[in-house]
Amino acid sequence: MTDFLLKLFIKDYKTAKQEARKSKGAASIAIILGEKDRIRLGILSGTVGIVLNIILSVFKMIFGAITKSISIIADGANNIFDAVSSIISLAGFKISGKPADDEHPFGHGRVEYISALTLAFFILIMGVELIKTSIDKFTNPETVIFSVPAVIVLVLSIFAKIWLAMFNRRVGKMMNSVAVDAVVTDSIGDIAATTCSLIALIASKFTDLPVDAVMGIIVAIVVIYAGIDIIKNTMGPLLGEPPDKEIVAQLEDLVLSFEGVVGIHDLVLHSYGHGKIYGSLHAEVPADVDILHSHDTIDLIERLVKENLGIEISIHMDPIINDERTHKLKDTVAEIVHGICAESTIHDFRIVDGPTHTNLIFDTVLPRNSSISEDEFKKAIDKAVKQVNQNYFTVINIDRNYVI
Repeated sequence: MTDFLLKLFIKDYKTAKQEARKSKGAASIAIILGEKDRIRLGILSGTVGIVLNIILSVFKMIFGAITKSISIIADGANNIFDAVSSIISLAGFKISGKPADDEHPFGHGRVEYISALTLAFFILIMGVELIKTSIDKFTNPETVIFSVPAVIVLVLSIFAKIWLAMFNRRVGKMMNSVAVDAVVTDSIGDIAATTCSLIALIASKFTDLPVDAVMGIIVAIVVIYAGIDIIKNTMGPLLGEPPDKEIVAQLEDLVLSFEGVVGIHDLVLHSYGHGKIYGSLHAEVPADVDILHSHDTIDLIERLVKENLGIEISIHMDPIINDERTHKLKDTVAEIVHGICAESTIHDFRIVDGPTHTNLIFDTVLPRNSSISEDEFKKAIDKAVKQVNQNYFTVINIDRNYVI
C-alpha cells in the first residue's frame, strides 16, 4: 500500500529508490528526488493522515456514544485533533516550499518546524481536556456498555494507526522531516491511547470499577507525553543545534582535499529548513603562496561545496607562516593548551618579534562544558608559556566550537 501511494505521487520513485539503495539508503531519496517531490511527499503524508483520522474519529465517536465510554469518545476526539494536525502539517509543507523573497531571503523552510510545534500544542490541549473529563468521570460515573462491534472498531483502529506510523516513519526518513517525525510520535501515542480504550471496554464486562476513567487519564498522560516529545524535537532546529556529524565530516574532507589548504577552523553552519544550509569557515593557506592563486582555490571550494553538499558556504582565508621556528613554537603551545584542557586546540598561530619581548598570537577553542573560565584559561596558558621563555607574551582569543 505504501509503495503504491508513493508511486502515485512520485513519478521517478522506483529509480530514486534503486539509486538510494546504492548510496546511503532511504534518507538519500529526498536528495535524489529534489525539493518539489519532497513537498509532494509532505502533502501525501498530510492527506493520508486527514482521511484516515476522520474515518477513525467518526466510528469511535459513534461506538463511544453507544457504549457510554469516555475513553473511546476521548480517543475519537483525539483523532479529530490528529486530522487538524495533519491539515496544519500539510499547510506547513506548502508554505515551506515557497521560494525565498525580499522579506525572507533564506526561504520559508523553518515553517515546517513551526507547523510541528503547533501540532504539539494542539496535542497538549487535548491531553489536558482528557484529564479533566476523566476526573469528572470519577465523580460522576457512568456504566460502560460492552459492545463487540466497538471492540472490533478499536482493534481495527490500532492496526490502522500502526500502519500510519510505519507509513509516516518511512516518508519521514525519505524527507528528513521533523514535522513528519512529529506525526509518527503522535501516531505511537494514539496506538497506546486506543489500546487503553480497548482495555477499559473489555474490563467493563467483568467489573464495575471505574476502569474507563483510569484509562482515560492514562490516555491523557500518553497524549501529553507525545506532545512534550514533539516540542523537544522541534525546538532544537528552531533555536539552533549542532549540524549533522556526517555533513561536517564530508565538508571538512572536501575542503582539506585541496593542496592549497593546510587547515580549517571556526566552522559555523545554520539550517533554514531541509536542504537550506548556510555557513562559513576559516581556511588556513600558506602565506608564501600567491594570494590570487589561494583566492582561486577558495572560490573553487565554495562552488564544489554548494554543488556536492548543497551548502552555501563563505570561506575566509587565513594566511599562515609555517617555517621551522613557527612550527616548533606552535607545537609547544598546542601541547601546553592540551595539557590544561584536553579538548582544546589552537589555530591562527603567529609570532611577532619585538626588541624586548615576543608576542605569540593565537586563537584557542575552549569547550562550553569546561570547568575552567576563559580568564583562568588564558592565565594558565600564559604562565606555562613563560616557563618556556620569560620573554614570550601571549595574545589569546578564545573561540567556541559550533559543531560537534
